[in-house]
This record gives sequence, C-alpha cells and structure tokens, in this order.
Amino acid sequence: MNGEEEFFDAVTGFDSDNSSGEFSEANQKVTGRIDLDSSNSSRTGKSGERPPRENGVQKHRTALPAPMFTRSDFSVWSILKKCIGLELSKITMPIAFNEPLSFLQRITEYMEHVYLIHKAALQPQPLERMQVGSCVWWRPGKPFNPLLGETYELVREDLGFRFISEQVSHHPPISAFYSEGLSQDFVFHGSIYPKLKFWGKSVEAEPRGTITLELLKHGEAYTWTNPTCCVHNVIIGKLWIEQYGTVEILNHRTGDKCVLNFRPCGLFGKELHRVEGHIQDKNKKKLFMIYGKWTECLWGIDPSSYESFKKQERRGDHHRKARLVSGSLVPVALTDCGADRVPPRSHRCTTSLASL
Repeated sequence: MNGEEEFFDAVTGFDSDNSSGEFSEANQKVTGRIDLDSSNSSRTGKSGERPPRENGVQKHRTALPAPMFTRSDFSVWSILKKCIGLELSKITMPIAFNEPLSFLQRITEYMEHVYLIHKAALQPQPLERMQVGSCVWWRPGKPFNPLLGETYELVREDLGFRFISEQVSHHPPISAFYSEGLSQDFVFHGSIYPKLKFWGKSVEAEPRGTITLELLKHGEAYTWTNPTCCVHNVIIGKLWIEQYGTVEILNHRTGDKCVLNFRPCGLFGKELHRVEGHIQDKNKKKLFMIYGKWTECLWGIDPSSYESFKKQERRGDHHRKARLVSGSLVPVALTDCGADRVPPRSHRCTTSLASL
C-alpha cells in the first residue's frame, strides 16, 4: 500500500449503497472550506426553517435523546474479565457501553466553564489571570471512537466561542481541537491521546497531550497537561471518579508557573477530590497558595498564612471543642437570672456537665 492506509466504505446491501450518483453530484458543490463564523451560518432544518432561537440566540439541547444504559441490563463482568491490564482503545466493546456521542464532541466539555476563560482575559495582573486560569461534568458512558479525518464543529453564541475538533491519527488515536472567543479575546487548542486501561474494578484514563490557552489581549500563552482519571466500581457498586497526579500550568511570557497536586483518594477516602498547589514566579518564589476540591471550588491564600495553618494542623495545637448546635448549648450553663428557677434535679445543676 506504499506506506499509506486505504479506507473503503463497507457494503451493507441497502439501496443507499447504489446512490453514488447523488453523492458525486453533491460532492461537486463542496469547496473544502469549513466556515465556523456564526454570522455566515446558513444551516436549515428539513422543512427549510432555521433552528429555534430565543432572544436572537440559537437554542441548544441540554440532554441526549437516548437514555443512558444501566449495568443491570447485561453482565459487565462477562465482557471485561478478559480485558484486565489491556488498553481499552484496542478492545471491541458492546455498543451498550457507549453514549450517542463521538469523542470529538466529548472534547467540547473543555468549554463547559468558558466563562472562566473570559474572566481571565479581563484580569489586569498576570497573577490574577493565572489564578482564574487554573480553575477549569462527567459521565460514566464511553464515547464512540471517531474515524480518521472526522471533524466536529460547534458555535455557541450564548457562551461566546466557536469550536472545531478533528481525528488526526488512527493508530494511536489522537484528536486535535481548536477554539476561539467570538470577541477575539482567547484562543484555546491542543491534542489528546487517551490511554485507557482496565484494572478489574476500575478503568484508568491517562489523557496524554498538551493543552494551550492564549490570552490575545495580554500576549500570553499557558500550557498544561491533564491529570490521570480513574473510574471505580465499573463492575458492581456505585460508580465514582477520582483524579490524581501533578498538573503544571506555565505562563510562557512571564515564566510564572502554577503547580497543582491532585491527591489520590487513599485508604479511608480522606483525600478524595482534594487539590493543593501554588503559583510561583520564574525564580521559584511562591506567590500564592491554592487548595480545595476540584468538584467544588478552589481557594487562594498567601503563602505565610497557609504555612502557619499547616504547621498548627500537624502539631495539633488548635483547641478542640465539642461541636453542638446552638439549642443544645443553652441548657448546659446556669444563668444569673434563672438560677433560682431551675428545678433541683435539673441536669443544669450537674457539676460534671457545667465544668465542660
């Protein structure tokens, strides 16, 4: 094959396989150019009408039309028991495992919180832009693997961005994407090479590849890689997810770097979803500390206050008191105005309780 792969359409036996004349006529009208400008969009429905719009903005669906599969419909273990330790991208899986989306569509979930990117572009200081940029829903379903050369385009006027992704390699499977703000405030692009492995009770996903965010107004470019993601209890039990590993976000103009450590769950789950890290300048001086949970929110604090708190926490110097609701605290102490009104056998007169 002279080092090049050839691809052919599968013969299905349907009448549509013999309609090559219609396709060849349609192909003559294709210019090879993909226009992502929403102002030039002219897509219409079957009836010739444009998609529904609200206040001049196109409405988008919020849920998939097909219901999600349940593991009670079939035996998952009978399928996965032969896949332990193998890479899932090379294993043929039942279609019930998939959700009706391509992986190219799944990548658009990077833009779920695009408002943070818009907010970062408006920050005047590099440190503030780094803080906002370091903060970016998950489903257990597996998307379909796209074909080589397949593309997906999306324009969201309501969120202020346009997006395109393409499958640029089949072996190994590599997907590339490019997005930009409609107000020309940012460019977001990268490539993803997901490595998936099944470990008996869990599925581990290592999304290899570099992600780049460019804030055009400030002439800054940020690059980073994604942490490892693990889905637990894929056979039996309640599904839950964790991310672990170290993520480094680098500002190539100033040399500032944000280092985020995604903590693994641990034996008792104390560290589940926890993230700790810091922002440092090009001289490796810590400028800001970041901590919290990636499922909730991340907080920022100056390094001196954070280190002081961590030292007290390790030594156990903080005074521990019983935490009670306000209604249960009131009857414990005798008040000056009510001492003569308390019954003699009231628990308020118990010296052991009053001394606590």
